[in-house]
Amino acid sequence: MKKIYPNAAAALDGLLFDGMFIAAGGFGLCGIPELLLDAIKDAGTKDLTFASNNAGVDDFGIGILLQTRQVKKMISSYVGENAEFMRQYLSGELELEFNPQGTLAERMRAGGAGIPGFYTKTGVGTVIAEGKEHKEFRGETYIMEEGIFADLAIVKAWKADETGNLVFRKTARNFNLPAATCGKTCVVEVEEIVPTGSLDPDTIHLPGIYVHRIIQGEHEKRIEQRTTRKREEA
Repeated sequence: MKKIYPNAAAALDGLLFDGMFIAAGGFGLCGIPELLLDAIKDAGTKDLTFASNNAGVDDFGIGILLQTRQVKKMISSYVGENAEFMRQYLSGELELEFNPQGTLAERMRAGGAGIPGFYTKTGVGTVIAEGKEHKEFRGETYIMEEGIFADLAIVKAWKADETGNLVFRKTARNFNLPAATCGKTCVVEVEEIVPTGSLDPDTIHLPGIYVHRIIQGEHEKRIEQRTTRKREEA
């Protein structure tokens, strides 16, 4: 099956629909699938639910979909860099489901493994636990969290071969790997596509069985917050 598509719009063709649930990789602005997010914006798909560690910034990442009011709900761990997110949430325009970071990663991993739910101590006794099943194991209280089963996973990798085997670069592996596994369809954008058989099997982070469509493109590598100090006189 041919997995390589010419651009993001082509790779998403036939997959998008209003009200869908999308799992997105990335951490801050590191390793986010910006080309696919741009294509979703251009497609005008609305009432979206996103499972993503964060919501980008006002003019980049998922933030561009917040600006166009295409996102209905965020399932996230950290949203502090996005003023438009804050405005929509405080005004009641946007639903938010907070997850501890490790819980969100495990919910994605569980969905990818076909596990419907799991118990964790994280969040017990906090607002995170409200409305969730509690159970005791060995005298300790745990809450049940559900696995994430998304309609679509969008991720970014460094390299792919023609069969979809992926290599992530350094910290850009972050949420991309668990997000890739928990969608019915996984679409990946990469910096480089190499011939099948050219990747060392020991360096492959995600097998191609999880990957359905691939695009290659140029990517902008931003820094969320840059802090500098004045150079000392020589």
